[in-house]
Amino acid sequence: MYKQERITPYGQDTEKGKQVEQMFDNIADNYDTLNHRLSWNIDKGWRKKAIKALQPHHPQQVLDVATGTGDFAILAARMLQPQSVVGADISEGMMEIGRQKVRAAQLQDIVSFKKEDCMHLSFADNSFDAIIAAFGIRNFQDLEQGLREMLRVMKEGGHLVILELTRPMGFPMKQLFWIYSHTFLPLYGKLISKDDQAYRYLTATIEAFPQGEKMMTIFENVGFKNPRFKRLTFGICTMYIATK
Repeated sequence: MYKQERITPYGQDTEKGKQVEQMFDNIADNYDTLNHRLSWNIDKGWRKKAIKALQPHHPQQVLDVATGTGDFAILAARMLQPQSVVGADISEGMMEIGRQKVRAAQLQDIVSFKKEDCMHLSFADNSFDAIIAAFGIRNFQDLEQGLREMLRVMKEGGHLVILELTRPMGFPMKQLFWIYSHTFLPLYGKLISKDDQAYRYLTATIEAFPQGEKMMTIFENVGFKNPRFKRLTFGICTMYIATK
């Protein structure tokens, strides 16, 4: 078990997946505002870099795991112009906001949403040309099981692109990020979302989550091929790429 798997939003006896669902339902209405403000909108650029990594492969069936409010799925639809993008998430509250955004963007024919437990995806083997995920896999109840499911539903030759928040390693960003994530982020998150625990939980999982070379080993252990990573914005975010 990895350290972040033991961290839960509310410290209850219920399983982590149920608590994560409750947390994201609680903060869904304010999630987009907080996400963009707390990252100074840099997260939008990270998503574009990730989708650009897929453009040479022209995937037609795309799965966005832990889609949240659908920003990554919508961007994939616009930049990749695939036949379909399915956004999968455990939180109906988050996906309902995503559905509203998809309707506003008039992308209903391409982007759809489906409630899924990422530990046990309902999709058939070899269903998707590409799988993407942004800032969600550190919330998995079982990281390796979630990655195995992503591998299972990906077609041979398919591509995986994941964005995850990570700890900067070098001075002074390491120190500045610690101060920011332990003071401003949870305080501002509490004021806007009204959930005292959610943004403390998110900070704790960033710190506990394996990153860089450790993630390369995990990808290889579950069966992905040619894993590699690139640190973005001084290591605040890391992009992981792998194939099947």
